[in-house]
Amino acid sequence: MIETVAELPFAITDGAHRRARYAQLAAAAPVHRTVLPTGEPAWLITGYREVRRALNDPRLIKSDLALANFGRDVVPPNVFAAMTSHMLNRNPPDHTRLRRLVSTVFTRRRIEQLAPRIQQITDELLDAIGTAAQTDLINSLALPLPITVVCELLGVPENHRTQFHNWTTTFVTGMLAGPATIATAATAMLSYLQELVRSKRSTSTDDLLSALVAARDGEDRLSEDELTSMATLLLIAGHETTVNLIGNGLLALLTHPDQVALLRARLDLLGTAVEELLRFDGPLQVATFRLSTEPIDIGGVTIPASEIVIASLLAANQDQACTQQPGALDITRTENPHLAFGHGIHHCLGAPLARLEGRIALGTVLNRFPRLRLAVAPEQLTRRPGVLMNGLTALPVLLH
Repeated sequence: MIETVAELPFAITDGAHRRARYAQLAAAAPVHRTVLPTGEPAWLITGYREVRRALNDPRLIKSDLALANFGRDVVPPNVFAAMTSHMLNRNPPDHTRLRRLVSTVFTRRRIEQLAPRIQQITDELLDAIGTAAQTDLINSLALPLPITVVCELLGVPENHRTQFHNWTTTFVTGMLAGPATIATAATAMLSYLQELVRSKRSTSTDDLLSALVAARDGEDRLSEDELTSMATLLLIAGHETTVNLIGNGLLALLTHPDQVALLRARLDLLGTAVEELLRFDGPLQVATFRLSTEPIDIGGVTIPASEIVIASLLAANQDQACTQQPGALDITRTENPHLAFGHGIHHCLGAPLARLEGRIALGTVLNRFPRLRLAVAPEQLTRRPGVLMNGLTALPVLLH
């Protein structure tokens, strides 16, 4: 197969067009040559089978060499190490060790116990809207819900949560945010996290960060860089993806009247609905970048050694190989092996929490506002800049 050259669709701000472009790339070829915003060449994998294979291939590794778009060359080395030494950026055996330590405290039982509190936060946020005729559901629900949940889970004081979102937004925007902005945000966030870790070590409280400070596996424990890096990962992954899940999910439903009517009539479908919304317009455009350690044949193309490889989750989920009629939204779809949370050893540890928040948020807002509808035409809505995330900048709706 001859390699094709593709422009990354991150610059497409219309969500339907962005999704359609990824679908076109998947249909055209499973592997494409591309160029990152940093000017570095890379390989974009778009075929469903090829993305699954790539995400589970030990020859495609996590490496600092693949992190240029996320500040490798603009953040001071000590700051970079203290914010990137987490399991998502590591390979076995380091990844195995780190995931095991974190898994001892970030358990399914701990997540399930959050359900009443997530419901309470959702209700309070919707109560705050009051009798307003219109609201932006990103700012009034999709953003404050997951950031409140993850900050409470980690033990971050309430008065610092807005600042945390500003910092994490800079990181996921990558080099499009500008080198100076990334360096400033990273330094400020690290300084705060180091102080927070010190306070948890001095006075342990009932939160996840205190548990991480105390976590042990025999004689093993997290180092200082690993602690601040894990806190960074949990803060970013723990809310940025869920903001997009809720926002994109609501938009998809509101632009498919038959599906939103069906879900309102049958809230028992919330589980399959969330899975379909994750597939149809997921929170991530691509997985975090890999580096090839040797020549690798993928989709009929040989990728040389030491090349950046990017697996597009959004494209894979729009591929015919993922499911029948991938361009259609069907909340009753049961055969849905989507890749919205990745695949392989780096499959998102926080996926159960995102799913839980998604079910509660979507079910509650649809139940409370039976006449909910978009306040603008769908094509007027824009997506956030950046190669990694796939989320709305705003979602203005009419409530009554």
